[in-house]
Amino acid sequence: MTLREAVEGKEYIIQQINTDDEDLNAFLFSLGCYEGETITVVTHRKGGCTVSIKDGRYNIDSQLADAIVV
Repeated sequence: MTLREAVEGKEYIIQQINTDDEDLNAFLFSLGCYEGETITVVTHRKGGCTVSIKDGRYNIDSQLADAIVV
């Protein structure tokens, strides 16, 4: 399941990140978003969702939310 399908408030473990963009992978890694890390969807929004990774909250668009498999 991807983050767009995830239930708000439930903690998930990132299984895979489906992107071929190395810069995007490096950026996500710098945020703490990588395989094996826990992630929580705080809220779903029209253009994406707000997620909590470690001690930070980030808004991500729907395309990126579809690329993160939990």
